[in-house]
Amino acid sequence: MRVKSNLKTILDDRKISIRQFADMTGLKFETLRRLYNDDTKQYQRDTIGRVCEILKIDINELLVLIDDTEQNHQQ
Repeated sequence: MRVKSNLKTILDDRKISIRQFADMTGLKFETLRRLYNDDTKQYQRDTIGRVCEILKIDINELLVLIDDTEQNHQQ
């Protein structure tokens, strides 16, 4: 199991670019880019809190647990 970010889906659905979102949140573009691309190695509490606050979503909408064993077997 691993944590997956749904930020790309959420921002794409709302037609918000990463750059626009960085301006909205006051967070660094690179931090949000990694979260958007699901490349984040560590999730900072303040970052996740700010993203959820601005998007008016619960944390379980932003971050979900997925079973990555199937994905690893396909590679």
